[in-house]
Amino acid sequence: MALGQLTASNVEKLIKDSDVLVIDFWASWCAPCRMFAPTFEKAARKHPDMTFVKCNTEEQPEAAGMFGIRSIPTLAIFREGILVFMQPGALPPEALEEILTKVKALDMDEVRRKVAEEEKKLGAEKGGKRASARA
Repeated sequence: MALGQLTASNVEKLIKDSDVLVIDFWASWCAPCRMFAPTFEKAARKHPDMTFVKCNTEEQPEAAGMFGIRSIPTLAIFREGILVFMQPGALPPEALEEILTKVKALDMDEVRRKVAEEEKKLGAEKGGKRASARA
């Protein structure tokens, strides 16, 4: 099974068009990345309802930079366009399966509500800092 490739030019479309998007940031020289690859590929076969893509950080530095990748492998998961999980490190199969199950079970209305609250809170903090800086 060929996995999709994430690039700077297709990242927005993949996020928008995928109910669940699972991204593996990796590089060919990275031993933990090579160890995690079979686990990622097996999960992709087990979850055909999710979109699994890989991003070679050496070939796609701009795409990796969009996510602030500083350590590989890093796994990022979007659900309905919202980043719900991001963690560096090679996960064992059981841990990856548990994360994917939890992502599927998320109450996305609750997630969107929490995201809106955080954005509102951050906006208020920025506004408050601007106001105090002007004083």
